[in-house]
Amino acid sequence: MRNRSGEKIKLSGIDELLGVVNEESAMEIDIASIHPFTGHPFKVIDDDKMQDLVESVRENGVITPVLIRPTEGNQYEMISGHRRMHAAKLAGLSTIPAIVREMTDDEAVIAMVDANVQREELLPSEKAFAYKMKLSAMKRQAGRPSKKNYGQNDQKLLGSVSRDILAEQVGESSKQIQRYIRLTELIPELLNLVDNKKLQFTVAVDISYIDEEIQKWIYEYIRDNGFIKPNQITALRKQLETETVSQNFMISIFNNAIAPKKRNRKITLSEKKLTRYFPPEYSQEQMEQVIETLLEEWTKRQEG
Repeated sequence: MRNRSGEKIKLSGIDELLGVVNEESAMEIDIASIHPFTGHPFKVIDDDKMQDLVESVRENGVITPVLIRPTEGNQYEMISGHRRMHAAKLAGLSTIPAIVREMTDDEAVIAMVDANVQREELLPSEKAFAYKMKLSAMKRQAGRPSKKNYGQNDQKLLGSVSRDILAEQVGESSKQIQRYIRLTELIPELLNLVDNKKLQFTVAVDISYIDEEIQKWIYEYIRDNGFIKPNQITALRKQLETETVSQNFMISIFNNAIAPKKRNRKITLSEKKLTRYFPPEYSQEQMEQVIETLLEEWTKRQEG
């Protein structure tokens, strides 16, 4: 694609971020012609950081070009730069500097995730869907069984290797990648609780194996009680292995899984009672020692 005269922007310092090849340059693209990436898992929030970005754009423009790919009808799909484009819109800009690159669907997914996943303070839901999207794209790029007619075990190995590669790229363990992807099986209400730190990550992973209808009941329970404990979900999953569970039965399981609080037993002996058995010169420590000795002797007689 040829660049219009006067629209080239030198990309010093951003090549590594966008994966730009030497001959690529930025050009001004109408913001109205750019649509968000399909299934983009990263949230664009109007918070204080966004307001700071908007002010920066008003003063200096969009310094780092966005990365887009062409689609039908002279339109473009955003790959990297959703926050910058949102800030540009709020700042009143009609165009934005962009790198336009031809990409396959899988290449676009991988580039989109790679450009965003290293951001600080990513929400669990963002990581979950980003890892799932990239892992699926990596598996497709790795190829499918063809002439050799690979069996099911080879397919499992392919998935495992892809997950290991992804884990190394993002600095997570392969097991943690698997846990994050499990979060995509949660209903939105429960996933929001995870993002807002009102539902423990490990408990949420356990819940992800439960049917969506029951997940809705679990959400209602948390909404009404303010918590859910790991042993409650463990008890529910164990019950579900052998029989179906109604909502009332689920609540009963949860109630039974909560251990009753132990009652504190405290005995107070008045000074009047103590003076009947101890001389006035006995200190509190001496009286306690005598009482403990007598109780130990009494316990031995009971056991005998």
